[in-house]
Amino acid sequence: MARTSLLTRSPFAPSFWRSPVRGTRFTALLGVVLLGGITLLFVTGLLSYAAYNPNLAAVNDKTPDKGILGFYLFDWPTDPPWLYRLTQGIHVTLGVTLIPVLLAKLWSVVPKLFTLPPARSLAHALERLSLLLLVGGALFEFTTGVLNIQLDYVFPGSFYPLHFYGAWVFFAAFLAHAILRTPTALRNLRHMRDSADGVDETGKTGEPGEPGKTGEPDELAASTPADPTVSRRGALGLVGGASLLLFATTAGRSFDGPLRRTALLAPHGGAEPGGGPGGFQINKTAAYAGISAAETDTEAWRLVVTGRTGTVRLTRAALRDMPLHSSALPIACVEGWSTSDQWWRGVRLRDLAALVGYEDPPDVFVESLQRHGSFRHAALRANQVADPRSLLALDVNGEELTPDHGYPARVIVPAAPGVLNTKWVARLTFGGAK
Repeated sequence: MARTSLLTRSPFAPSFWRSPVRGTRFTALLGVVLLGGITLLFVTGLLSYAAYNPNLAAVNDKTPDKGILGFYLFDWPTDPPWLYRLTQGIHVTLGVTLIPVLLAKLWSVVPKLFTLPPARSLAHALERLSLLLLVGGALFEFTTGVLNIQLDYVFPGSFYPLHFYGAWVFFAAFLAHAILRTPTALRNLRHMRDSADGVDETGKTGEPGEPGKTGEPDELAASTPADPTVSRRGALGLVGGASLLLFATTAGRSFDGPLRRTALLAPHGGAEPGGGPGGFQINKTAAYAGISAAETDTEAWRLVVTGRTGTVRLTRAALRDMPLHSSALPIACVEGWSTSDQWWRGVRLRDLAALVGYEDPPDVFVESLQRHGSFRHAALRANQVADPRSLLALDVNGEELTPDHGYPARVIVPAAPGVLNTKWVARLTFGGAK
């Protein structure tokens, strides 16, 4: 008797879950929002991965065992120059905005995770397993994503493979779930305003398990509902309001000026890090990267350029004697923050390739003075080198680069992720991507 009494008060008892807000149509609306949102998240995430050119060189590839998961990879373009800024801004901002919707959806279906018996048949067991992968994958992907954009690198490994492989597991489970549940969700939405199912605007339910006009019982409705404290419409309003608040306090980091100050929840929100020509956002300072003034001093620093005809070493003065060009390009980072166009001035990468014997620019392997970090070395494709806007920049916004922006020289390439715009460049090896 005691055991039976304990069971009836546990989460495994239907009577334990008493909120009158739960219901298949409440869940269906959240599910439809997530169906569109998560699909867009997955697509923009795949684009973000492709932007790193992982199949060009090992230094760019943080998931070398991806196998067929890289089937879609393509040569990342340089037009439009704001492409990565757009795709990654959408990816991160949308991910943060969907958090309340995801949590509300998980809350609405949590009783199903405790139904007994755990598996009534093989098919039911497979459905429960897919649900476990779906819930676990969602929590893992959103948690690692938020930690990454907050610069909290507390992962048991590199963020890139964890998030990449986790995304495929999560989306596979999500797709299977969507295929199974979308028809039911759409039927529920068509009848959401129909009161014949016994649900009113206060969130009260009629007889639990009674079918509505869909002909199916409401399997998520409480068997013994408590008195409502909020209607389902009110609960949806709270979820929507929370999403809107997160959007408003996150999206601004993709812009400059007053809008950036609204990004209160983002590390690169708030005021700009300084004033003047170099007063725009950065990810790593020179001090953080271990760059000393001694090695960037005019007398000490030399750019080493290697290619088909040999090696040349260039001082900053020698670089300034070459034809200089200007490009207006943004900086965009994987964490979702970006800047507007900055005016960069320097030597075209394709002109440096010509110095070492290449009329048609090949790929290039870029090495930084930075000694530690995932992208202290990076490779760029031939189309990126050949673009006339791709520079080894010496100046920005009319002034010499500051140490934090990459002095004595940095790469700037249209539409490339920030980590491929290498700062504190020491060596360029054309035709040497590896």
